Amino acid sequence: MIATQRPKIELLRRELVEKIVDEALTLLERHGVMVENAEALSLLAGAGAAVETATQIVRPGRRLVEDCLASTPPTVTLYDRTGDKAFVVGGDEVHFDPGSAAVTILDPGTLEERKAVTADLVAFVKLVETLEHIHFQSTGLIASDVPAAISDAYRLYVGLRLAAKPFVTGTFRVEGFRPMKDLLAAVRGGEDALRRKPLAIFDACPSPPLKWSSLTAQSLVDAARAGIPSELISMGMTGATSPATIAGTLVQHVAENLCGLVICQVARRGAPVIFGGSPSSFDMRKGTTPMGAIETMMIDAAYAQIGKFLNLPTHAYMALSDSKVNDPQAGFETALGAVLGALAGVNVISGPGMLDFESAQSLEKLVIDDGICAMVYRLLEGVAQRDEPLALGVFEGFAPGLSFLSHPHTRQWYRKEHIRPGLVDRDPYDAWVAAGRTTIVDKARADVQRRIGSYATPPLDRSVGKELDAVMAAYGRASGVDMPAGLFAGPGPD
Repeated sequence: MIATQRPKIELLRRELVEKIVDEALTLLERHGVMVENAEALSLLAGAGAAVETATQIVRPGRRLVEDCLASTPPTVTLYDRTGDKAFVVGGDEVHFDPGSAAVTILDPGTLEERKAVTADLVAFVKLVETLEHIHFQSTGLIASDVPAAISDAYRLYVGLRLAAKPFVTGTFRVEGFRPMKDLLAAVRGGEDALRRKPLAIFDACPSPPLKWSSLTAQSLVDAARAGIPSELISMGMTGATSPATIAGTLVQHVAENLCGLVICQVARRGAPVIFGGSPSSFDMRKGTTPMGAIETMMIDAAYAQIGKFLNLPTHAYMALSDSKVNDPQAGFETALGAVLGALAGVNVISGPGMLDFESAQSLEKLVIDDGICAMVYRLLEGVAQRDEPLALGVFEGFAPGLSFLSHPHTRQWYRKEHIRPGLVDRDPYDAWVAAGRTTIVDKARADVQRRIGSYATPPLDRSVGKELDAVMAAYGRASGVDMPAGLFAGPGPD
């Protein structure tokens, strides 16, 4: 088979990419970024950045930024829980993960959002593990029945107990990073092994415009030293917390992310960093941040192009919807975002399962979205030349009435050329009516129950399970949480 041409899109001329990067560097040098973290400020000053201690303003010069870019790896490799399956994050590789961290879940019975509890988190992790086209887990739900002081590590703890896929996660508290790192190290077999084979990505979000908080800056420092990839999530909102124009927002986005990258590199040269984000077009009429807006997707695709220009792995929040239920809006916004993100070559696309401006998760949407992701991966495979000649050989001995239904060529190639994506309806109308007029949401509800009901947890060494339990219990005690008996019974290995 002759290699295919991978379909791609680029929104920016090369000259505009260079101008955006140049203005971002000038913005850093001239106006700077506030960094509300003493350790990060000290590291930046030691690396030669201009630091105003009183205002916490940092002005990293071009030479420092360019040096830090040169030391940042162009790809990141994640490994699953076994350490055997690798996922390359970089180039044009595309991986989907559910968005995080949702504060509500869409109840399939009432179609109302409600706060998630541990049982929902367990179901979520199990379901994601069964979805072939969603490569990474995420700590995508916050369990409201767990004290907030430990909820960051608890999400990861549940996931590591139940799943083998790599994780996209992040910490809510400065104190939360250490136990989360310890959980990952327990699974991997030590901190050195975790550094060699990362099991998770840590999201860290600057506060627009032009600020890194104490929490997120500390996460960058801690993750860099542990060899854990940091995913930079700039979140400018056009006309609200970033310039109203897409190009102007891109300048701010690049400046914020480059500052984060510098913090990582001055903490540990060569630290893995992913150039990502969750920016949005701001809706002035409603005061909302529509992630399904075409302008939001354009910002995402454009900064991904800039990330590739800078030779960095990329991330974006796409393949999600602002709709409140699984309706046509949810479908078209999710599919459009998934296609555009993949064609832009975004390496980590966070969003499947998400509704309501990134605030809600839907298990039913997750299985529907897995089918969308399947179609996206088929698109990325492109059009292959399977035969030489392309088709002339099939027509040898041609006679009127030739049917390809039983032709050997069809048997040879049909399954390789055509997929059956998830739960889509391709029945004739009469068959659909006879089957009860089932919608894709109906099928998704049943599929969720089938998948969770038949789920078998990947094997976990008993000693590793005990170490995970001990780390979680110690974090609870250190956080002043009275750990109730049976807290960990739900997400056990069986």
